[in-house]
Amino acid sequence: MLGRLGRGRFPLAAPSWPDGVPRPAPERRTGLAYDHEWSRRYPVRLARAVVLDNVGRPLARALAPTTVVGAEELRFVERPAIFAANHTSHLDTPLLLTSLPVRFRHRTVVAAASDYFFDTTWKSTVWSFALAAIPIERTRVNRRSADTAAELLDDGWNIVIFPEGGRSPDGFLQPFRGGAAYLARRTGRPVVPVHLSGTGHVLPKRARPGAPAPGGSGTESRGRRLPRRAPVTVVFGTPLVPGEGEDARRFSARIHAAVALLGDEVSTDWWTARRRAASGDAPPPGGPPAAPWRRAWALGPPPGPAAGGGGPSWP
Repeated sequence: MLGRLGRGRFPLAAPSWPDGVPRPAPERRTGLAYDHEWSRRYPVRLARAVVLDNVGRPLARALAPTTVVGAEELRFVERPAIFAANHTSHLDTPLLLTSLPVRFRHRTVVAAASDYFFDTTWKSTVWSFALAAIPIERTRVNRRSADTAAELLDDGWNIVIFPEGGRSPDGFLQPFRGGAAYLARRTGRPVVPVHLSGTGHVLPKRARPGAPAPGGSGTESRGRRLPRRAPVTVVFGTPLVPGEGEDARRFSARIHAAVALLGDEVSTDWWTARRRAASGDAPPPGGPPAAPWRRAWALGPPPGPAAGGGGPSWP
């Protein structure tokens, strides 16, 4: 019966197309043009919360036993807020989301690269549902991306941003782009620095086919396809706001320094990290100027189950 209907005429079947008229290519609404508004409607939010709390959180904790440090910094943060974190693994986003207190967790969107997570319709749909992701231009501050993020902050949504613009190839902190600082200045919302340590040991960045493995010949990403269990530490820092007359470039540098300080805290302790930062003795967040194998070795073993239990072992 369905077959007969399919061979029938309009409106029971699609209308015919004149042979002499070129058929336009179907419109693909992906990348920055993807319509992600549906992912913030209440039924979708409810379904995402159920999956995140009852499936995502237990799985993430089973794969990466997580110690959360500094959660008390969030008790007095007025929503919405901008969470600016380092980025070494695809595991960073679910671990960060599941580490947020409930009052932040279920009203948070994730700024995701439009050229990677939104390049096809099915990927756009999956990441919009799973992470409430929104597409952004990661190579520069794009007006459309910035307007979307600012509107969501004004509407009460928190936002997670990875200012490095992509995963670190070897685990060390890369320079920050100015998106988080620009949004903070534009909307007046605080920036919460976050450092995730150990996710690169669980699910490292893999090399593209034919390219050298990130981190050099000794990297643990070479030949690795499946994640392996390792402890992870998530550290929240003191919220930052731009100072009077502080432009986005200088504020972005201050956010970068705050995230680097949290990383040093994981490898040492709270007091030592701040003493080294104040005296200028902290190791450069970008790692030692050495060969890739030396940089990979300098990161040391996976961090222990608490801050101060491992991390960068250099200098």
